Amino acid sequence: MALPLLRWNSRRTPAVISSYFRFDRLVQNQPVTKSAKLKLAPVVAGRYYSSERRQNEKVVVVGIPNPLVWFRTRVYYFLIRTYFDKEFNIEEFTEGARQAFSHVSRLLSQCQFDALEGLVAKDLIGKLKEKCADLPLSHKRALSVDPEEIMYTTPGDVGIYYDDNGRKFVSILMRFWYLTSAHLPEDSMEGARIFKMAIGGNGEKAESKRLLTANYEFQREFTQGVTPDWTITRIEHSKLLD
Repeated sequence: MALPLLRWNSRRTPAVISSYFRFDRLVQNQPVTKSAKLKLAPVVAGRYYSSERRQNEKVVVVGIPNPLVWFRTRVYYFLIRTYFDKEFNIEEFTEGARQAFSHVSRLLSQCQFDALEGLVAKDLIGKLKEKCADLPLSHKRALSVDPEEIMYTTPGDVGIYYDDNGRKFVSILMRFWYLTSAHLPEDSMEGARIFKMAIGGNGEKAESKRLLTANYEFQREFTQGVTPDWTITRIEHSKLLD
């Protein structure tokens, strides 16, 4: 039984960037799309992201950070740097988490569960197989996320804890908002945080997209002698994979 230490709940991803996520193993010869690093806003500021892919396409997602959450997460980042990894950087971690999210979601959409080994916890892979087996094709398509379709990313819960054998763990849950053009039945998405938006103009055919959310939790063991890899231990796609 794990004994929690310094764990708190706010709004509840392996290290994928160079020294954090072993990204060379993650992408497996696939090209990496470098995203701009997330600049964390001041306590009183909002976060603004825009995606402009065509001349007439512009989507803006705004998030207002909770001041208490903002402060507490920084306390945990300080503890991680002080006691576990002095080179830990949340901006780099977030960029790597976005790339891991895109890569793993694509594998899930294609039901390539064998390729998830080493990236996702073994017990979670088994659960994902069961859930994906019953998903209609439209839902599977909605699981796949292109890096350019990720509109907003924010850290959620941060946990530092030990188990009964003295093993040390750190977990960070990342929340993602992303666009999808997959055709999803209205009744199956009731209650989800989904928005439709028409994209197009000047004679172009309007394209309907939805804004979906996903939670990916990343865990790393910091026990001496253990391989320093992060592993995804939780995957949730709103109303797709709960």
